[in-house]
Amino acid sequence: MPVPHTPRTVRRLLVLLAAAALHTVPAVPAAADAPGWTAEPAAGAAAARPGGARPYFYLEGAPATVLEDRLALTNTSDREHTVTLRGSDAVDGVPAVPPAAPAPGAGGAGSWFSFGAGATVTIPPRTRAVVPFTVTVPPTAPPGDHPAAVIAAEAGREAGVRVHLRVSGPTLAALTVEDVAIRGRGTAAVVAYTLVNRGNVALVPELYLRAEGAFGELPGRGPRPVPVELPPGRRVELTEPWPGAPVFDRVRVTVTATAPGGAASTASASAWCVPWRAAGRTGLGLLGLGGTALVTLTLVRGRRRLRRGPADGGADGAGGGPGGKPGAATPAPEHERTGASR
Repeated sequence: MPVPHTPRTVRRLLVLLAAAALHTVPAVPAAADAPGWTAEPAAGAAAARPGGARPYFYLEGAPATVLEDRLALTNTSDREHTVTLRGSDAVDGVPAVPPAAPAPGAGGAGSWFSFGAGATVTIPPRTRAVVPFTVTVPPTAPPGDHPAAVIAAEAGREAGVRVHLRVSGPTLAALTVEDVAIRGRGTAAVVAYTLVNRGNVALVPELYLRAEGAFGELPGRGPRPVPVELPPGRRVELTEPWPGAPVFDRVRVTVTATAPGGAASTASASAWCVPWRAAGRTGLGLLGLGGTALVTLTLVRGRRRLRRGPADGGADGAGGGPGGKPGAATPAPEHERTGASR
């Protein structure tokens, strides 16, 4: 006996069939975004961490000297990779190290690197290659830090390894704070400022924010590290959140930056913290109230003039009373009664 199929039963069957079809379709695996190779400082006696691993290169020497180190390239894939190497003035792609300007009179530190025959390296599958390189410090190189990097590249992909390069000689840690300004209101307020490294060593500054209002000191920000490494000659614009900003006050904010080596600087800015939207609504309300009062006063004066009529005196001054007082009515003369007929 055939089973009658109601519309509800048909819909249920279609849903079950669709679910079964989804479970039977094999899932397509996502393509792995594996780089295939890595670049890092080769382990050696100058390792900065236990076990021989180094997070970066550290090289120091006097002008006119040649410094040496080694880069390790590891192919972690099952195919061959060809990687090209070069020096750079700063690490590309690492936010903590902004690009640095070339050293005055000496050219960029990236031009001091040489890889010889190892500038292009072919790495077989599952193989590790160690590539030596040299850094030739020019005779005229000024003392101090010269941030640099070793860049490994293949088919548009680049990996940078930081190089802390210092030229021997007198060092100077100098820092300035500039262009302090207050932006935003309330909890969204921020203090904008500019840090400039005017010395010859890289700086990792700390920031202190102090604020004063019309009635005393306001909540600021305690000493905290600035999330940036500042190479020599570098200028960077930053903002600092200020959740303690008042809603309405005249404030003066002082920004103090310090860094190891005795570098310190202070700059200030003043501004009004005003809720302009609320102030605008209040001003419009007062303006409307004043306009209403003026119109009402004008109407009342007009009605009073209409009630007085012409006997109260016109614009030409007629109707003046005794003594020349305007507006006083002059009584009409009465005829003298003598009993004689007129």
